[in-house]
Amino acid sequence: MLNKLTKLSQSNWYWAALIAIGIAMEAVALFYQYGLDYGPCVLCIHVRIWVMAMILIAITGLCLNKCPRFRALAHFGILISAAGLLERSWQTLAVERGWIIDTCSMDSGLPDWFALDKWLPHMFEPWEPCGYTPELLFGITMAEGLIVFSATLTVTAFILFISGFKK
Repeated sequence: MLNKLTKLSQSNWYWAALIAIGIAMEAVALFYQYGLDYGPCVLCIHVRIWVMAMILIAITGLCLNKCPRFRALAHFGILISAAGLLERSWQTLAVERGWIIDTCSMDSGLPDWFALDKWLPHMFEPWEPCGYTPELLFGITMAEGLIVFSATLTVTAFILFISGFKK
């Protein structure tokens, strides 16, 4: 089993799958925003940023996959972005369910040196206050889907990061 995980962690298909999944997630978010008129909240924008980080790290991992040190660094980057995505997904679900009272504002909370909401407003500008996410399929909300996906990604990234140290 560990040999299969190690092989997967060294495969270009793994990185390509992460890129494809990330692009699909961003495309779904933009479809909901512009096609179905569900504006993103600040937490949704933060989720998009973590997904974009995952895509960029996966592109780097794909390009530098032959070098074990860079591959390990890319696996660590995916683990960090997955953990960040998990935290933001949990926060989104907690606000949606009323588990926490969030004082979510229309300010993205991004520093001036990383003003994605100003540079790419069509993608990273919050439109609505936090509180609910739209339904995807079968009564599952976007926040519920994100928490399941991000938890799965975090566990997978952790396992593949650890398996990369097998000699």
